Amino acid sequence: MLSNKRIQELELVMEFEKVEECFKEVSSWIENVGRKRLKETINLDDSLEMLLQAQKQFREFDLVASEYCRRGQEALKKMDRWEDFSSVDVHSYRVKLQTYKDQLEEFCTQLDENRHRICETVRLYEFFDKVRQGICCMEKGVKS
Repeated sequence: MLSNKRIQELELVMEFEKVEECFKEVSSWIENVGRKRLKETINLDDSLEMLLQAQKQFREFDLVASEYCRRGQEALKKMDRWEDFSSVDVHSYRVKLQTYKDQLEEFCTQLDENRHRICETVRLYEFFDKVRQGICCMEKGVKS
C-alpha cells in the first residue's frame, strides 16, 4: 500500500510539473498585465462619454482576463487530487498550488467586482443623463 501511495505521489508530482507551466504563464500575466489594468479602472471619468469609452476598453481587457482565469481554473481542476495527499514530499507542491489558487481567486474576484462596478456606474450615469435631459425639456416647456 505504501508503495502504491508513493507511486501515486510521484505521478502527481510529474503531473504538477506539466501543469505548472500553465500556472506560471497565468500567474505572470496576472502580475505583469492584469493587476495593472485593474488598477487603471479604479478612477473612472466624470462624463458619460468617457465612462462608456472606459467600459469598452474594460470589456476588451475582460475578454482576455477571463480567458486567463478560465485557463488557470482548468489547470487547478487537474490538481484536485492533491487534497488526498499529505506526505512531506508533496507538501512543497501543495504550497505552490495553494499560492496559485489564492492568486487566481483574488484576481478573478477583483475582475468580477470591477466588471460589476463599471456596469453599475454606466447605468447610473445614463440614468442621471436622462434625468438631466428631462429637466432641461421641462424647463424649456415652463419658459414657453
